[in-house]
Amino acid sequence: MSSVAIANDGARVGEISVDWAHVGTDLDAKGFATMTQFLTPEACREIAVMYDDDRRFRTRVVMARHGFGSGEYKYFTYPLPDRIESLRTMLYPELARIANRWNMEMGIDVQYSKTHAGFLKRCHEAGQTRPTPLLLQYVPGDYNCLHQDLYGEHVFPLQVAILLSEPDRDFEGGEFILTEQRPRMQSRAVVVPLRQGDAVVFAVSHRPVRGTRGAYRVNLRHGVSEIRAGKRHSVGIIFHDAK
Repeated sequence: MSSVAIANDGARVGEISVDWAHVGTDLDAKGFATMTQFLTPEACREIAVMYDDDRRFRTRVVMARHGFGSGEYKYFTYPLPDRIESLRTMLYPELARIANRWNMEMGIDVQYSKTHAGFLKRCHEAGQTRPTPLLLQYVPGDYNCLHQDLYGEHVFPLQVAILLSEPDRDFEGGEFILTEQRPRMQSRAVVVPLRQGDAVVFAVSHRPVRGTRGAYRVNLRHGVSEIRAGKRHSVGIIFHDAK
């Protein structure tokens, strides 16, 4: 168990305890892990209301225009809001340890820096300089097609999504979905149950699965089912930057 320090507007406002042993075990077994009550309702509301402040964002994406689904999201600009920057910086080291182990198991000759600043330096030297943390908004009829968040040559293989709204109170539908494609097998879909403030850590594109002849790669995609009522906000913490 370790703590993640969270800041807001330049001030430290508290710490979040994370059971990294549990997270690592679930990631190995399922390709995702949930962290319940990761953010307080107050913190969720503070992030969600940022959506209307365009000064915080570098671009707005309307998903229907690109065939991504229906709904919209905005990518934060640098400098990131303190709370988002804290989450990105403090979550990274433990996830990097898992990512490094995964790459070794899959025979991928890439290892990640111990610090997020070190990894970002690698991204920026390759021309990946645009921040990727994003805030998503869905209203009735909106959904997000299954996809992978790949933005350039350098991809950190784990990311985090945090639900900022409360199911059955703020919205209906809108389940977080993961699919996994194993070699010579049909895809398996998983609905990840989340409440307000819960976070899910998941593989960006692939993960190792241990078989009788060692580890092999499986491919993952994620998305959000259709919103039936209300409004749903979530925040995505992606660790690599984009070109």
